[in-house]
Amino acid sequence: MKRIAALLVFFLFFVPALCVAHFGMVIPDHDTISQETGPGVKVTLSFSHPFDGVGMPLVKPSAFDLYTPFGKKNLRKALLPSRVMGEKGWRVPYAFKRPGVYQFVMTPEPYWEPAEDVFIIHTTKTIVPAFGGEEGWDRELGLATEIVPMTRPFGLYAGNLFQGVVKVAGKPVAGAEVEVEFFNEKREAKAPSGYHVTQVVKADENGVFSFVAPKKGWWGFAALTEAPYTLEVKGEKKGVELGAVLWVHFSKWAD
Repeated sequence: MKRIAALLVFFLFFVPALCVAHFGMVIPDHDTISQETGPGVKVTLSFSHPFDGVGMPLVKPSAFDLYTPFGKKNLRKALLPSRVMGEKGWRVPYAFKRPGVYQFVMTPEPYWEPAEDVFIIHTTKTIVPAFGGEEGWDRELGLATEIVPMTRPFGLYAGNLFQGVVKVAGKPVAGAEVEVEFFNEKREAKAPSGYHVTQVVKADENGVFSFVAPKKGWWGFAALTEAPYTLEVKGEKKGVELGAVLWVHFSKWAD
């Protein structure tokens, strides 16, 4: 029994193939808005392991904003409690009234992760175009950390090359590590190994990364950096992992 327990500890804590990534998630039920879809959208907020379908509790975010071509809207008060992947999450309905490109941004409260001995703050962004508008899809919002798309982040097919630049305090991050994961919403995808669950790419010297999504659906990109400050838990100062998260939808080729 002692040997079995020791093996379990080894696999849980020392085998990287079994590790799963955390992702802030902001997922609308329509990736584009048109006359066919109608103006309404339901946006779901969570903090989860998107491929494995494992949720973590998300306390009410410190901010949830919508950046529109006509100004910034505070949607935090409109958030409604929800259950996402078995854990506490949030949802909000929104009706688009004018054409344009809209950016939903969630800023969560710091999440203490004892298994990694670190706080996690994933500033999460999802870009939705409405009624044919497409100007401003590469607009930088001036967030503490963010991924600014270099490929238009909508109207994409699975197999298209997607590129983005990782920025912290408005400056590109050379060599930034970007974790990429598929939202396995219907639980249909099966990973050949634990290494396949979370893809990992590195940005170049200009902070630019590239990725080709092999399957239709929502893909999350999380650029991870270390904050220049610490937070306290039980009187001890701990590091903070900053995540610039961007969700992008890829569609099946219309053959």
